[in-house]
Amino acid sequence: MRSFVAVILALLACIGWAAETAPPPQSASVKGEVLEVKDVDAYTYLRLKTKDGEIWAAVSKAPVAKGAAVTIENANMMTNFESKTLKKTFDRIVFGSLAGAGAAAAPPPRVDMAQMHAGVSAPADTGNVTVPKAKGPDARTVAEIVEKRAALNNKPVLVRGKVVKYTAGVMGKNWVHLRDGSGSPADNTNDVLVTTLDETKIGDVVIARGTVRTDVDLGSGYFYAVLVDEAKLQK
Repeated sequence: MRSFVAVILALLACIGWAAETAPPPQSASVKGEVLEVKDVDAYTYLRLKTKDGEIWAAVSKAPVAKGAAVTIENANMMTNFESKTLKKTFDRIVFGSLAGAGAAAAPPPRVDMAQMHAGVSAPADTGNVTVPKAKGPDARTVAEIVEKRAALNNKPVLVRGKVVKYTAGVMGKNWVHLRDGSGSPADNTNDVLVTTLDETKIGDVVIARGTVRTDVDLGSGYFYAVLVDEAKLQK
């Protein structure tokens, strides 16, 4: 189990948009005084005063009073986590179970890595990119792949783009971020992830031919909404 978690965390850190620190062991716990309580549909968010300073925690929804002394068991740390319900980004937050409440551990929510803030782990080359669209019946721009991912799921695509980030040899694959000038960073439609066995380097303009996959779950709550899988690269 430890080796699996280590591989997943290494992958996420290398590819980009990953949690900045590894979660503590499953046996870890966090103790503190409740300074603030925020309830949403499935979770109760708690701002805690601990011996190491303040930290936010999330547990399955439970009645917790301000000023209470609580223990969060099975704590899993996440960094730069965005709660769309609260419209707040937490620098650090732990997800776990409230000791003594008989509640199951609150699992880390599924986080679409493409939706994480660009400043967390931006591609290595983010200059202006203008690359002409590939030719052929399966040709798509980066934005088309992202925006039409549901219709393109499990279908072949051909996309030409500039390599803006390249990570080699993780989980038996090379991981490539491509941009072609289409789409917008505001809604993350300007970048697509490609997995391949072929080698490349940052700054190369390549044509990738692969299969669109959606909702790719890497475990531990992390997934990609879309990527181009098992692609062949051609310059």
